[in-house]
Amino acid sequence: MNIEELQVICKSNEAVTESIKWGNDLCFCIGEKMFLVIGLDQSPTSAAFKVLEEQFEEISSREGFKPAPYTARYKWVMINDIKEMTKKEWQFYIEQSYSLVKDKLSVKIKKQLGFI
Repeated sequence: MNIEELQVICKSNEAVTESIKWGNDLCFCIGEKMFLVIGLDQSPTSAAFKVLEEQFEEISSREGFKPAPYTARYKWVMINDIKEMTKKEWQFYIEQSYSLVKDKLSVKIKKQLGFI
């Protein structure tokens, strides 16, 4: 997988925006809340995303993964190299992260985005 392929998966979801934050991180958001962050200035390219609370420990301890800096307390994990997961795995985890973040949006934001 590469950054462009991850972009396509992310943007296939409704109301997704993308922006560069902190000078070198490509962030995919829904309702201004991030669900995937890709480190642009790293080699290999890393990425972070939100997982279910019950998945956090298992995924964090997999080879090539770790708790995401600054956001681990919110159950975010980081993969050190985006090429280490298959397209099918990426589709699953991006969709799950998107849904977890979307579900936490306020009713007002959900209405603005057309989900209600």
